[in-house]
Amino acid sequence: MKPFYVLLAAVTLSIPAVHAADAPTPACVAHAAASLDALTHGDYAGARKDFDDAVASKLDAAKLEQVWEQLQGSLGAYQSHGAVGQKTISGHAVAGAALSFANMQLGFVAACDAQDKISSYRFVPVEALASTAVQAHVEDGGVRVSPLDVPTPVGPLHGALTLPAGAGPFPAIVLVAGSGAHDMDETIGPNKPFRDIAEGLARAGVATLRYDKRTFDHPGRSADFAIDAEVTDDAVAAARLLAQQKEIDPRRVFVLGHSLGALMAPRIGQRDPQLAGLVLMAAPGRSLLDVSAQQAREQGQRAHETAAQIAADEQAIAAEQKLLAGADPQHPPAGSFDNLPQGYWLSLYDYHQVEVAKALPMPMLLLQGGSDFQVSPTLDFARWQQELAGRPRTAFHLYPGLSHLFMPAGKTGTLADYKAPAHVDAKVIDDIASWVKAQPAG
Repeated sequence: MKPFYVLLAAVTLSIPAVHAADAPTPACVAHAAASLDALTHGDYAGARKDFDDAVASKLDAAKLEQVWEQLQGSLGAYQSHGAVGQKTISGHAVAGAALSFANMQLGFVAACDAQDKISSYRFVPVEALASTAVQAHVEDGGVRVSPLDVPTPVGPLHGALTLPAGAGPFPAIVLVAGSGAHDMDETIGPNKPFRDIAEGLARAGVATLRYDKRTFDHPGRSADFAIDAEVTDDAVAAARLLAQQKEIDPRRVFVLGHSLGALMAPRIGQRDPQLAGLVLMAAPGRSLLDVSAQQAREQGQRAHETAAQIAADEQAIAAEQKLLAGADPQHPPAGSFDNLPQGYWLSLYDYHQVEVAKALPMPMLLLQGGSDFQVSPTLDFARWQQELAGRPRTAFHLYPGLSHLFMPAGKTGTLADYKAPAHVDAKVIDDIASWVKAQPAG
């Protein structure tokens, strides 16, 4: 069982970005189909025979095997996949198919060069196969949704500005997603927590901006980066963009982070002191490696792994922690851990989110699902409560029976629970709206 927190959206392998302007040729589709068939049958050498040089240099047979085992260890046993055909992702035509695992579906996409060699090879949330930029529209109650892309050094991120009915100016929140290659809705299976939150807040008089992560819109240009490039930098850019919109009160722009986004919210506040406040939903209070060690143990037990298998996972995490403790920040160790480069892990090593939060002057609201099996109510949320006790303008809410997604919790305590369609609990959205509207201008 691999560390679980990185699989909130799905394990994503991205080499390199898709830039295909034309529909994939029949030969490209055939090569992609043959590769996927070989991969699902354990023929890792056969899966890479039509890779171009760039992809082949990054994906040898051993790496493909590692990724495939990681997918099944987290999403359940592979079951089947649909026919590979033309799909659309972020406006680009690709060859793709949906894969079914025991606990969740996943999308596979590939693109080819002029010689029909595979030049991009990716696993993405299945919903991404038909993703397009949001279209301007008006929803029930006069809620208005319009496209608003967030600028980044690697290219724009598709975004959606959701406004309440009326003229404003409105208080507003930037929504920052958790681990994985999330779209703007933070889609997980049939559920879209950020869409629920955006629509619910708009009905309560609070605007939002949500956006695709870099790893979703520009995956091939996001392979070797640090945590700030994945989360912090784009959140700061989104907050500044939101403050410039005529319908928004620039003195009342907040950031809401979920999971990894919540872990990084204090750093986002540190980088943008003009923010009016922070909302942390399911925020790890420990290091991600400490969280992953707990998850390896608990998820391993639920998956009926042997004691030896669980011990091996915990020992691997302990070895990674020891490696990082002795590493030079200017020269990260070679290689990767859990399919992420060592430079990424090192960029998180000296970041202590609770200590950063304690030093910030801005208001904070911390929310936690009582039945969250990814971020612990007793080890993470309780630490936030203890360390921030007495801090001015700080509020906490624990929601019994709600999951990591702030939806009604399932019964298995595994990814299988996320297969059930649900919505973010209305009380959570009401509490966020009430707290935001009660805060003074930053």
